[in-house]
Amino acid sequence: QVQLVESGGGLVQAGGSLRLSCAASGRTFASYVMGWFRQNPGKEREFVASISRSGSSAYYADSVGGRFTISRDNAKNTVYLQMNSLKPEDTAVYYCATKTQGYAYDNWGQGTQVTVSS
Repeated sequence: QVQLVESGGGLVQAGGSLRLSCAASGRTFASYVMGWFRQNPGKEREFVASISRSGSSAYYADSVGGRFTISRDNAKNTVYLQMNSLKPEDTAVYYCATKTQGYAYDNWGQGTQVTVSS
């Protein structure tokens, strides 16, 4: 089991920026695909972004357009989500997750709240 701890959330005005961090436990971080998801009360959890093991490839949800950038530092066991041009609809709890094998994400953090005001 991998322990994941998100940080960096907070309150920001529309158009502003935040950088989320997710610190992972263990010695095999570089072997995991990492992802970011978000969820509002009463809604399904939504995929935001993912990044390959080396950090050379990334995928993004259409909803974030070109505003978000996912990155990782394997030496620090950390994945990041840089969020620019934030919109009120980006308000959610943001979770990081691992995909250690197969197609499913299998370890999840507890989340960090992002609130974007108008």
